[in-house]
Amino acid sequence: MALSVKEIGSLYGILNEDNTETQSFDSIVTHLFQSFTKQDNFRVGTALVLFLQQPDLLPKPWQRLVTIVLLHELYRGDPIATNPFCSVFIHLLHPPEGTSKNASGNRKVLEYAGQLPRLTKQEKHFIAHLITGSRDVLKKTAKQVLASEITANIPDISAIQLAVAEYNADLPCTGKSAIPVVLPDPDPRTTVPPGDLNFIKKAAESLLSGQSPVSHLTYRPEVIRLAPPLHHCEDELIWLDLTTPSEHKIAYDNTMCVWNSASVEAKKLMVRAFKSTLTLQQQQHLLAELENDPKLVYHIGLTPNKLPDLVENNPLIAIEVLLKLMQSSHITEYFSVLVNMEMSLHSMEVVNRLTTTVDLPTEFVHLYISNCISTCETIKDRYMQNRLVRLVCVFLQSLIRNKIINVQELFIEVQSFCIEFSRIREAAALFRLLKQLETGETTGVGSSGILPAKGKLET
Repeated sequence: MALSVKEIGSLYGILNEDNTETQSFDSIVTHLFQSFTKQDNFRVGTALVLFLQQPDLLPKPWQRLVTIVLLHELYRGDPIATNPFCSVFIHLLHPPEGTSKNASGNRKVLEYAGQLPRLTKQEKHFIAHLITGSRDVLKKTAKQVLASEITANIPDISAIQLAVAEYNADLPCTGKSAIPVVLPDPDPRTTVPPGDLNFIKKAAESLLSGQSPVSHLTYRPEVIRLAPPLHHCEDELIWLDLTTPSEHKIAYDNTMCVWNSASVEAKKLMVRAFKSTLTLQQQQHLLAELENDPKLVYHIGLTPNKLPDLVENNPLIAIEVLLKLMQSSHITEYFSVLVNMEMSLHSMEVVNRLTTTVDLPTEFVHLYISNCISTCETIKDRYMQNRLVRLVCVFLQSLIRNKIINVQELFIEVQSFCIEFSRIREAAALFRLLKQLETGETTGVGSSGILPAKGKLET
């Protein structure tokens, strides 16, 4: 959206006040922010760039320096590389070096549409300090900068140049090839009365105001592309031939748009299952619905993040749901959550049942065992520690008895666990079992604490 006539007048008034040349840049910037809001920044910046591209709109030598400062301060506080007008500062400090000859044969700087002004050494030195983050330069006035003597080198802006080059590399070629349609008069003395600011203001208003301001228009080269050849279809569309209707039969899905009350009820029960224990009747109803529709498990709202709540409140439902999700591509996510959740009797029941029903990945089983052992070793409550140790021992004996794990792969870790908690009867029994397996003596191994594959873990 373009600037209004009133806004253009305010902006041009800032650039043409009688004492602007002797005011500090800080005070001029403050005046700008009092006249425009942050939402106006880009529109104001576009107008300032137009002023820089049209030298006859800035007749006084210090006006372009003030314009450049205002263009920079519109986005102060942001990294210079993110300033949408950053490339303007790069072009001002490093203009193109091309030259051409005029009709007299003398060499002159090559001019082009939208060319930015050539700056003096004083102006370049000032702008380089400005874009590299120096705030002290804003305390000066335009008159002081233009009359200053340069003794130091221009600060290095190679990092800014690199950032701008990387940004421009992503732009399409047509976006970098456009030129503005507004061209300055090569001899403004023939059209602009000297010092007639009112005439210049009206020219700026005609360029910048209106629904489609001329200043926003550019000329872009037309991209000519060859028309793709027509595709010669031979037999792809034979199915559209309706000359033999007897060969075609209408197939209609009778279940489409039919209200599925079973699915709705299953979703409600699953939501309740995440929060509390279901009654026996509710569990049987939910399991029956899942059995009748194998795909229903994908539509009842179960996600890996909700699995721990389901395990703790309804382990039987969790077991059946996980068994039906075994063919899912996301089953490993459910396994990861299960083996990393807080150790409890219910989580052990779920893992124990799964290991005796399907082939779980070995790395998941080993990880769960390691987490169980780590939990037992770090818990502070002595009573809860003893209880969890007994649970883990019974769980490990069940896995060993059913040949779910190769105990040799975890022998050192499990043996250390048994020795640490040797005061507990189940740990001592597990240690004796390990020793018997190590020596190959399996005869006479007691069954105390070892439950059938489908039994429950108890202590």
